Amino acid sequence: MEDEDIDLLLTDLFDLYGYDFTNYSRASLKRRIVRLCSIDKFPSFAELRYKVRTDEAYLKRFVEEITVNVTEMFRDPSFYKSLREDILPVLGTKPFIRVWHAGCSTGEEVYSLAILLKEANLLRKSLLYATDLNPTVLEKVRKGIFPLNQMKQYSESYIASGGVNDFSTYYTANYGQAKFDQSLAEKIIISTHNLVSDGSFNEFDLILCRNVLIYFDKDLQDRVLKLFDASLGSLGYLALGTKETLKFSVVQHNFKQLNREKIWKKIV
Repeated sequence: MEDEDIDLLLTDLFDLYGYDFTNYSRASLKRRIVRLCSIDKFPSFAELRYKVRTDEAYLKRFVEEITVNVTEMFRDPSFYKSLREDILPVLGTKPFIRVWHAGCSTGEEVYSLAILLKEANLLRKSLLYATDLNPTVLEKVRKGIFPLNQMKQYSESYIASGGVNDFSTYYTANYGQAKFDQSLAEKIIISTHNLVSDGSFNEFDLILCRNVLIYFDKDLQDRVLKLFDASLGSLGYLALGTKETLKFSVVQHNFKQLNREKIWKKIV
């Protein structure tokens, strides 16, 4: 598959459907498209392109496969420990707390933070906005159902993050699945949002966008970071993934890094 083929496909996606992947990491995109061609047994690039252009059901699958949906509950427990000990006590002084999980994927991290807020007695005055480009993964956030066989690992990460409760009290096990409590889900507002093309939609106290920027090129990273800067209230917090940074970005001077857990505080 040539770079020109990728360009044609990305132009189709934007012109026909409004999906803009032009500033995503080209190597990552190409790798995922080639993998999808192999899995779905397209004999040629032209047939893949025709399928994407003419079959909206297949378009959903295509977008789901080329966007990265790797997540877990309490991923990087030390990060959640820092949220628990350093950030939530400050946010707790506010009359209301608004959080944005940008690029939330299937929602494991959204439910993780909801549990932290509940344990700090702050969930009652919080709203968590969970957004993603991909509407299919947002259905999983809405249901709050995750594989039961992952709960042992999630419980261990929860304990490592400073959790003191029995993790199983937060979900009901049934037929190999874990459904998380409605008290958590009712504080989560779910919406599609394209970080590439959509604007700011609220003023937030905390924005989490972890392990999304690594798939963007430098120009798109700066565009998204400016969006986050515009979406954060005074002295708000921005949390990124372990391999992401504000250093050398267009907004770096507006923030101060708090610790090694990739949390920044807005200072201007």
